[in-house]
Amino acid sequence: MRNDNETHSVLIGYLLWIFGFIGAHRFYYGRQITGVIWFFTLGLFFIGWIIDLLLIPGMARDADRRYVEGPTDYSLAWILLTFLGVFGVHRFYMGKIVTGLVYLLTLGLFGLGVLYDFLTLNSQISEKNLQRQ
Repeated sequence: MRNDNETHSVLIGYLLWIFGFIGAHRFYYGRQITGVIWFFTLGLFFIGWIIDLLLIPGMARDADRRYVEGPTDYSLAWILLTFLGVFGVHRFYMGKIVTGLVYLLTLGLFGLGVLYDFLTLNSQISEKNLQRQ
């Protein structure tokens, strides 16, 4: 269930948890350092990945307090990044047409742009939402 003041959904967190052994849900909740650790260790050798099943609601609450809500939806942007990031669809969604086209033509800037967005997408969205207030 989602309230209007939530920026990060528990449901989306669990959906991304399926890919959690590469840190997707941790990146979504703004935990970049542990996201990178999960990525390189396959979710702390799958043990941390399983434990995260219990931690996701708390991570969602923390992210809700940390990031600015607004017209650009975090959950949608993260779904677009996770599944279509190499095509720049998340960038088009955020109104970044030029970089969206660059991603589209270079497969997410040869993957490095997608990695950059996994590390910074929450901040990019918060900045965009602050500009629209």
